[in-house]
Amino acid sequence: MGSAAEPVVVVGAGPVGLVTALLLARHGVPSVVLEAAARRDPAGSRAICFQRDVLDVLDRVGCAERMIARGVTWTTGRTYHRGDELFSVTFPDAGRSAVPPWINISQAEVEAHLRDLAAAEPLVDVRYGHPVRDLRQDACGVEADAGGTTVRGTHAVGADGGRSAVRELLGIGFPGRTFADKFLICDIRADLPFPNERRFFFDPEWNPGRQVLVHQCPDRTWRIDWQVPADHDLEAERASGALGARIRQITGDAPYEIVWATVYRFHERVAGTFASGRAFLAGDAAHLYAPFGARGLNSGVQDAENLAWKLAFVRHGWAAPDLLRSYDVERRAAAAENLRVTTRTMEFLVPQTPAQRAHRLAALAAARTHPDPRTIIDSGRLAEPFWYLDSPLTTPSGPVDGLPWEAGAVRPPVPGVICPDGPCTVDGARTRLRRLFGTRFVVLTGGRLAALPAGVPHEIRALADIDTEGVLRTVLRAGPDTVHVVRPDGHLAAVLPAPDPAQVAAALHRACGRT
Repeated sequence: MGSAAEPVVVVGAGPVGLVTALLLARHGVPSVVLEAAARRDPAGSRAICFQRDVLDVLDRVGCAERMIARGVTWTTGRTYHRGDELFSVTFPDAGRSAVPPWINISQAEVEAHLRDLAAAEPLVDVRYGHPVRDLRQDACGVEADAGGTTVRGTHAVGADGGRSAVRELLGIGFPGRTFADKFLICDIRADLPFPNERRFFFDPEWNPGRQVLVHQCPDRTWRIDWQVPADHDLEAERASGALGARIRQITGDAPYEIVWATVYRFHERVAGTFASGRAFLAGDAAHLYAPFGARGLNSGVQDAENLAWKLAFVRHGWAAPDLLRSYDVERRAAAAENLRVTTRTMEFLVPQTPAQRAHRLAALAAARTHPDPRTIIDSGRLAEPFWYLDSPLTTPSGPVDGLPWEAGAVRPPVPGVICPDGPCTVDGARTRLRRLFGTRFVVLTGGRLAALPAGVPHEIRALADIDTEGVLRTVLRAGPDTVHVVRPDGHLAAVLPAPDPAQVAAALHRACGRT
């Protein structure tokens, strides 16, 4: 298994790589982070939307409170066709969470927080200017050749972006496609009379036949995203004054300043596997999605958490190496769902065939009178955690037919779903449930539960002791004897009808990859 003193080698010092390293450190596992660039100081920020459950992960590494204080909170997304609102989606909170459903904040600012945390963490060694040129594996570990040095570790994590060197060195395919149409992003600073909402416009008169997305960010900054033709030339538009005219169609006469502008194409790709021996892929190295729905960086952070606790459990001897097989099973299933959702969105936003174009026109024409236009209009289904219903780590508890899948619906607390949050009191201190997660399993009991066998790190919490406001029992749908087994990453591993120690132990062992 390799020496406990050997690090995990993380390739890429972007947000996913740094979150992986910081989560490993929380488990007491050292890491060396190899970054090809001499420094990371990204201009602009393609990712701005952070979802509630991802903020909980970032809370565990220590930067969510600063992000929430700085970010723009929003709870509603609105979709328009020309000048008419078609529908809105509002994100509920079943458990009175202290974390907002969405915030907007620059990825560059989040990276800066993560870099500061990594610099202050003794178990994280970030090395810039170290491009990985070769990666070798043996029965005990990995060796990465980077920047003229060789770094030895027990495992490797490729979090080095869409052009991943690790993925290439492992010989893993990256099938998918690229959409021809371009998208123009401008971050502008201005005082505009728009609400703190996601506002999506189909065919506005100022971008006919295409769409525009508007988000508010901190410091009076607005993210505007236009679909533009495949032959769009940003510099020519800037030089001719057409870019200013385009912006004025949204800002009116308000003074504005362009903070950042870029043009790019969207990719829809998922790696053929997320694991090869002792090496793993995470974030954009493993998957690329169109950003309508904010599934890229959010899912990358969830990759990091899924992998970090499993690496830590294997490193500490709490689980067999077989546990790591579930990373590919769970996160590639999540990637496949994200790919399915975003591909459908892109086919609606950027039709590729006459049939798709006809469908879009007919749906937009029918939406004004349709009883539920959300079912026929796709402006990007917003990100949420994947449900590990079929994971080999999940103890099933009955049929799951009829579960609510639509955007914004409250997810029922069934095995595989992320555990809901809510206020609680632990050892006399007021906190919230999700702050108990991260480094071990948490067993929530309705009744009393005898001590469980040692070997799997866990803590038992009686709801009668911690649920002082009665919120948790409601959102968990807990009965007097129910037991909820929660994984370190917050997903429910099992929901059991009675506090039977043998059944709870079996669920814990199964969640650790033991048959």
